[in-house]
Amino acid sequence: MNEKILVVDDEKELADLVEVYLKNDGYTVYKFYNGTDALKCIESTPLDLAILDIMLPDIDGFQICQKIREKFYFPVIMLTAKALDGDKIMGLSIADDYITKPFNPLEVVARVKAQLRQYMRYRQPHFKQEDERDEYDIRGMTISRNSHKCILFGKELGLTPTEFSILWYLCENQGKVVSTEELFEAVWGEKYIDNNNTVMAHIGRLREKMKERAKNPKFIKTVWGVGYTIEK
Repeated sequence: MNEKILVVDDEKELADLVEVYLKNDGYTVYKFYNGTDALKCIESTPLDLAILDIMLPDIDGFQICQKIREKFYFPVIMLTAKALDGDKIMGLSIADDYITKPFNPLEVVARVKAQLRQYMRYRQPHFKQEDERDEYDIRGMTISRNSHKCILFGKELGLTPTEFSILWYLCENQGKVVSTEELFEAVWGEKYIDNNNTVMAHIGRLREKMKERAKNPKFIKTVWGVGYTIEK
């Protein structure tokens, strides 16, 4: 294992607790109580995942996440005491997951494992099957597995690793209806639980970034009661 994880939270006891649980699972942890030191670590250390508190004394977690997204693709999990929908939507727009305080440290570890499973799949050498594609071009949207980029009508979309994975899976299954359960298990790599709104939230953010009309989206369509599809 030994993946490198950044933990940033000005609540020292909480940061220390998360560090202990992660280290017990074999992860290397870089822990900071402020954003300034965390940014220095991001620039100098190859990281596999970041856990960021939103409310920090100097630079907030959203700003740190935006800095990460300028250069890196590794997953980001936001920690916050804020439970307002607006904050959650903002967090998910640039991060891959969102956990509201108070939380069980074991839940954090579980979320970390799920995000890393997904991230590591894209970092591993890919052995192409005969009928596999590295790129899709669908009505003005080009998505590339090799560059991990999505270009929509000539403009690059700033997708999180999770959003990219969702869109890629739907493109791979273009013309088919992918159930919410299948999409969750393919992207997150774990068993789907009923009433889990995670997929819906990420699809919503994807549509916003793609400037899709809610009533008649051009790309990701909802098949009510079944799942999602990108039509041929």
